Amino acid sequence: MDTAWFAKRPVTEVRPGDHGWLAYSGAEERDRVIGTFIEAGLRHEEKVVYVTDTPPERLPGMALRTSLDLCAYTGSGQLRVIPTQEACRGRNGAFEPGRLLDTLGREVDGTFGQGFRAARLTIDHSWVLAGRDGADLGPMLGCEQGFGDAVSPSTMAMAICQVSRRACSPGQLAALRATHEVLIEVDPEFDDGVLRIVRTFQPHGLRLAGELDAVRHARFTEELGRVARAHRRIHLDFAELGFIDLGGLTLLAEHATRLGGGRALVLDHLPPDVESVIEMVGWHRLPGLVRGRRRAPHAPGGGRP
Repeated sequence: MDTAWFAKRPVTEVRPGDHGWLAYSGAEERDRVIGTFIEAGLRHEEKVVYVTDTPPERLPGMALRTSLDLCAYTGSGQLRVIPTQEACRGRNGAFEPGRLLDTLGREVDGTFGQGFRAARLTIDHSWVLAGRDGADLGPMLGCEQGFGDAVSPSTMAMAICQVSRRACSPGQLAALRATHEVLIEVDPEFDDGVLRIVRTFQPHGLRLAGELDAVRHARFTEELGRVARAHRRIHLDFAELGFIDLGGLTLLAEHATRLGGGRALVLDHLPPDVESVIEMVGWHRLPGLVRGRRRAPHAPGGGRP
């Protein structure tokens, strides 16, 4: 099921048939995505199956969701936490892809008979890949392709396959990603149908899509201030932004001016006309405002400051 295109989906919009991919940069990103995925399933009478050696109360994102009675969910079978030895390890402890596919298949097959509306499946493959740079990914790729072939046509199963970006090489990550049609990300910090602001984790910052006008300045300033509190360099990705007014650019310049101490606001994928305005008024000389990655020449969009 290799594919050259990907749908990018906020985690609360995952739906049956999605074979999702999450390459997380750290615990915060994983907690926000997987914790939301689990909670949504439990609150909507869906079965949640997590292959992991972590106990239920320590699953990603659960520490902040104290209103969930995990003991009740595990007792009813709605939350199934299956140890890796039982789900996908052989006698020697090695990963066995066929065993994993059989395990997940049985869990999905029993969903309706157990009274649940759908099945949510997730596993973190980091333990399989850690320290295996350059190793043969054939068995893992075959497993993911088989998993995708089972999930994609399903009307009741949805899955997120996880891996830490630190567990393997960029080439391995790209190969594994290509076996998934859906890339899962955190829910937007803000989305009113005109402007969408999404938190990014590698690099740390925000991605803006749509239009940033005067009506939305205050919310953008709020989100920028929140994400800038604990990091020295904040990346703003403008690849999907179609319009930013002069007031929005002024906000960026004012924020950069206040940073000091070697901190910086990095502007990635700026539309050429927006870059021209920044240079025309001299804001590119501000020490706290840094031009980051360039927008590809064929990229769509562009500002109208």
